[in-house]
Amino acid sequence: MKPQVNIIAVVDVIGALSGSTLLNGNLCMMDDGEHNSAHQGTPDLCTVVQPGQVVSWTALAVDLQTPVEIKNISFVPADDSHARGRQQGQGQGHDQPHAQGQAQSQSNGHAAGEHSEGDKLDLDVWTGVVPNWLQPGVAYQYRLELQMYEGANSVMHVDTPALMCRQH
Repeated sequence: MKPQVNIIAVVDVIGALSGSTLLNGNLCMMDDGEHNSAHQGTPDLCTVVQPGQVVSWTALAVDLQTPVEIKNISFVPADDSHARGRQQGQGQGHDQPHAQGQAQSQSNGHAAGEHSEGDKLDLDVWTGVVPNWLQPGVAYQYRLELQMYEGANSVMHVDTPALMCRQH
């Protein structure tokens, strides 16, 4: 078992802001898991994981001059069909995996803490550990909330990606 699964969300920020949506080809999600995750390259990515594995999420813009970062990741219970409309931070009960809301800034090409004037790409990485009580074969959907620039319409989310523990 790989100790970590990396999920990357590639965002067409200009397309998303122009169309006011992360859908319609503006969001592409992929992972490097060793199991066959479903819906690679779509906002519906279902990443196959195992209990104890670290999951790491990163957002990257297609155009490196347009900023995007993960604002929040939250899970909804697998049996709660009404949870999709909840606000972030609510409903963090026992039945849900948790993404640690600790964004770790990493700069490219420099030691930690070193930044040059030309650095434009800081990666915000969100990590969490897959809990051992997840039921195999159940897709645990999460809300991925992305921040693009600033302003009233700069935060968008999708509720369609999921983590699913591998069935034995």
